[in-house]
This record gives sequence, structure tokens and C-alpha cells, in this order.
Amino acid sequence: MSRPFELDSLFRSVTTLPGVGPKNAKLFHKLTDGEKVLDLLFHKPIDFVDRRFAPKLVDAPNGKIATVKVRIESSKPAARRGLPSRVHATDGTGSIDFIFFNANKAWLEKQLPVGEVRVLSGKVEYYQGQAQMVHPDAIAKPEDRAGIETIEPIYPLTAGLTNKTVRKSIKGALGFVPELPEWLDPAHKAKHDWPDWAEAMDALHNPEDEIDLSPETHARMRLAYDELLANQLSLALVRLHQRKLNGRAWKNDGHLRKQILDNLPFKLTGAQLRSLEEIDEDMHTDARMLRLVQGDVGSGKTIVAACAMMNVIECGAQAAIMAPTEILARQHAESFLPWLEVTETPYVILTGRDKGKAREKILEQIKSGKAKVVIGTHSLFQESIEFADLGLAVIDEQHRFGVQQRLQLSQKTKGTDVLLMTATPIPRTLTLTAYGDMEVSKLDEKPPGRIPIDTLLIPREKIENMIEGIERQIKTGARAYWVCPLVEDSETLDLQAAEARYDILKEKFGKQVGLIHGRMKADEKDEVMGQFARGEIQILVATTVIEVGVNVPEATIMIIEEAERFGLAQLHQLRGRVGRGGDKSFCFLIYNTKLGKTAKERLQIMRDTEDGFVIAEKDLELRGGGEILGTRQSGLPVFKLADLNAHSELLITARDDTKLILHNDENLDSERGKALKTLLYLFEQDQAILKLRAG
Repeated sequence: MSRPFELDSLFRSVTTLPGVGPKNAKLFHKLTDGEKVLDLLFHKPIDFVDRRFAPKLVDAPNGKIATVKVRIESSKPAARRGLPSRVHATDGTGSIDFIFFNANKAWLEKQLPVGEVRVLSGKVEYYQGQAQMVHPDAIAKPEDRAGIETIEPIYPLTAGLTNKTVRKSIKGALGFVPELPEWLDPAHKAKHDWPDWAEAMDALHNPEDEIDLSPETHARMRLAYDELLANQLSLALVRLHQRKLNGRAWKNDGHLRKQILDNLPFKLTGAQLRSLEEIDEDMHTDARMLRLVQGDVGSGKTIVAACAMMNVIECGAQAAIMAPTEILARQHAESFLPWLEVTETPYVILTGRDKGKAREKILEQIKSGKAKVVIGTHSLFQESIEFADLGLAVIDEQHRFGVQQRLQLSQKTKGTDVLLMTATPIPRTLTLTAYGDMEVSKLDEKPPGRIPIDTLLIPREKIENMIEGIERQIKTGARAYWVCPLVEDSETLDLQAAEARYDILKEKFGKQVGLIHGRMKADEKDEVMGQFARGEIQILVATTVIEVGVNVPEATIMIIEEAERFGLAQLHQLRGRVGRGGDKSFCFLIYNTKLGKTAKERLQIMRDTEDGFVIAEKDLELRGGGEILGTRQSGLPVFKLADLNAHSELLITARDDTKLILHNDENLDSERGKALKTLLYLFEQDQAILKLRAG
């Protein structure tokens, strides 16, 4: 099953388009993340210029783009370098000067010969009462006027590419658009009055007015639906394939889990019990489990993971839990320790710092099956680590685990059940697009007795007053995190900000202050975290390395400097580092008073709610899907035609459509099925195509 022949023209290099050489191809790659004709076609216009406005010069308004027909009266080249060349022209009702900087004299005379009539388009501006047009956008002879008086779409650009170049290339690319078989359900297409695919592509790149740029036009809705349908179909095919791979049914009486629960100082919440039931249901059948547990900060995911692990340990197999960092892996070990001791389960911890003989010994215990629980970082599955019999893999904070990595994991482990956990509540639409290949459980209740965290907004000018308040709290034994601003993507600047704050606080609090940042070695970080956990230091100044999962129940104060620079999900994660013990906790968000509308809204939402799921939906609304988890490392698909805010209803329809398609035709053998294979190829859903080939 190779790529359908009719798609070949779309997968050619952009260098096959007129006027695109290797240099521009590189720039297009930077702009569209690819060098194919298709990548260009998926690059949407964001605005347009209407060049149909053609007033007489006497009526030409200031600051507006106009197309004028004039006779060239005189041409005055630049007297010296740095000065402009001026061409004076008239249409009988008024006059205008065309201004050019660095223009070649011969070129100017050829383009605008004195005594000839020309049509020019550009922005008209008045200088000391005289109309002028600096660097007209277009120049033509009167007989070619129609080519200028058009609507010109405006595209996002990158340095080195002009709109003219992009527009010309896209016009060329539109000539490559083939007629494709229709993959949409005919009744659904007719109901929404959607155009054919080729027609929709043409409409996307030829807007005629403001409304044509809206995500709700028929053409844009059609194209967004195609992309979302490809996404949902791809995930569903991968999932179908995964379910067919033999898993194992873990038949057990639950005695180890009972030992853990009997020794807990608290009762599980309804949400925890419900999630465990869903996990057990998966694990008791011989289809493989692939489940995501989403739980807000402090909702108790760790105990759910430990209870799930006991299912395989009772059957004599092994379980592994993998975290993104060493700090977190060691913290998991601390959390699990009492439960593993109660059940007398042998375990090992494996991280990057285990070297030489010590490491070999740990690897031997894993390979022989002597270690029943293995705790480590995500590299556990990447390295050549052999398990005797891995029954369950638990992956914590799975942001970096896209569909690709999940497939790798399942290929490495034969019949292993997989449980992913995240403390970042994910909006429903993103869950569908990123984790549609998985079942999802939600921990949407906080354990009883958790005291709400007071969130206070502090203007930067009042920082000194706040420090005095902190000083009073520290004297009573309180502990505080002080998180320094996120400065762009620069670890160096993040570090400078943290070090500067550390120096200021050190002057006041002396040895009670510690500093932690991403550039420290793992054991240095652990040492500082340990001092903070033991109360040897009471204020921990940090960059965002403490965002995920660090657990010090005695810490009751979280200060986030320049909070407006952070996303909502990140602010929520940071706030979740306090309020983990029984004492009243506070979160201070320090902000710069010159705030934009969105930043203001973000901070207000933080003040008004602690519900991570509400916060996640708001974050999606304010920032769009790509940024919530940081697309680069989130495993989230990047949509080019669909906008998850505007098209969330289409996503739900695409999911339902997918269920129906695969229920009736799971190998996509019908006429529509064959067309849907073309759709998968069009959107490069390689994993799904591989699964179809594998049957």
C-alpha cells in the first residue's frame, strides 16, 4: 500500500515551482516546517490587501492602499547615496510623487518612462500637502491592469521572504492541486454545504473579503475537518492495532493491594476508587491496557499507580515507574517505600548517577526478575535494559511521550500494560487529539482535609512589604519557594534572574536561603532539595525546575516573580507545590503593573479558582493548543488548518465519524475507505498507515 499516485504532485519539492531555487526552499522550510508543495498549500493567509480601490488622485485618501493610473511627467534620480529617487506623475485631477530608495537609474527609466501611462498600487500618504507613494507594491502597463487590481492575501513571513514571493509560489502550488476522491460522508458534506477539497484549497488562498479569513467559512471548516478526521482516524487505527496485540489478563485476589490500603492513614477518594476500577477492568482482560490518568496537583495519582502495580506483582511479574527527572524518580521512591515495605516487595532505583559495578548489580536484579519494582527516569525504556517479565509500565509526567514514543515503548515490551500519569490537567479537545489512542481516567477530586490555598496578586512595587511579611512567617518556622521569572527560552537569563534574587534575599536572611536551577548537577540539586525538606534552609530560590512533582509538605508559601510571563498551566503546577500538608498555604503572584489584557485575565483566573481542569480549558481559550504543554516537547500534534478553539465541535464530530467508519470497515477496504487512506497519506499519518499495512 504505497502513496496514491494522485498525491505525487503535492509531495514534490517546492523547487519544482516557478522561481523557487535552493535558497528560497531553505527559507520556505523555516516558514512552513517543510519543503514540499503541500507544506506551502497548508500555509494559511492571515490578512489581505484589496487593490481594487482605484480613486482619482484628487480623491485618494491618506494612509489607504490605492491603485492609480497616471502619466509619468518627470524622473529625478537620487543626487547621492542615501537620498531617494523621485518620479512625478499626474492623472489630470491631481499629482503624486513615487519615491524609491537605492533604485537603479536604468531600472527606474525602464519601469516608469517619462511620457508613458502606468498603473501603480501602494499606500498613498501626504507630505506637506503633496500625495506620495513610497516604493509602490506593483507597477504595470495599462493593458495589464487586471493583474494588479486584485485582492492580495497576506501570509505570515520569515526573514528573507517577501509576501510577493510567497504569494507567487502559492499561486504556482495551486496549479499542482489534483482532484482527489471524496473521503467525507456525502450527507455530512451536503448538510454543511462544504466544497470539494480542491475548491476549498483554492478558496483558502483567494479571500475576497474579511469574512473569508474567518475559521468559520465553509472552505476553512472543510479543511479543518479533513485534518481533524485524519488525526482521529490515525489514533483510532493505532489503538485498534494495540488492542489486537496480545496483552495478558492479570488474575489476582488483590491481597497485596489490601495490605497497602489497610495501612493508609486516609481513605481513597471516589475518583481514585473509580480510576482503579477502570484500570482493573483493563488489566483483567487480555487486551493490552493503554490508559492515561489525569489528576490535578495533589489528587493522589501515586497511590493509584502503586495499587495498579500490585496486580502484576501478585502474578509474579515486574512493574516499572518512570519519571522525567532524577529528583522526581527519587521522590517516587520515597513515596513508594512504605507501600513496598508493607507488601515486602523487592525494588531497585536506577538513574543516570548509578555507575560501574553498582549499576551492573541493579541491571542484574532487573534482568533476573529479583527486583519486582523498578523506579527510574524515562531513559529506562530507551536503554538496553532487560526485564525478566515487565507486566506494567507507569510513565509519570508524560509530556515528552508522543504517540511515537508510546509505540516504541509497546514494541520494546511484549504484552506490557501501560499507564501514563499527568498532573497537568489537559483540556478535553487536546486529550482527544494527543491521547485519542488511549483510554482516559480523571482524578477530579482532592483528598479530604486539603485546605484551599490563598492566591494573592502583588504589584511589583509592593515586593518589599511582602518580604517583611515573609520574614514574620519564617520566624514561625514556615518554608517558602521563590520562583524566578521565565526569561524567554534562555536558561542563562533564567539563572541570572534567580541568582540576582538569591543575592538580595541572602543579604536579609543569610544561611536560611538556598538556590536551585537547571544547570546544577543532579546530586547538587538533591542536596539543596534535601536541605529544604529537612528545614535547614527555609527559602528556596528556584527557576522552574521545581515545577513538576517536588514534594515538601512543610512548604506553605509560593512566590512567583513576574507571574505574567508564565502560562496558566505552569502557574497552577507551581502553586501545587504548596498546600500539601495540613497548614494554611499562600501563593503570591508578583506582577508588573503594565499588563496586557490576556495577562490580566490569566492572573485573575489563578486568583479565582484552584480547579486545574477549569484552568486548562481557560488556558486553551487564551493561548491556543500548541503552547499549553509547550508543543515542542509535548507530543502534541501541530495543526496547520484546524484551530482547536474555533473547531472543537468538528473534533467531536470527527471522533464520532471515526468510530462509525472503523466499526463498518476497519481495514478501510470500501470505496470511502480507500479515499480515507488517501486522506491519511495527505496528512502524513505514517503510524496509522503502517498499522493498516501490518493488518
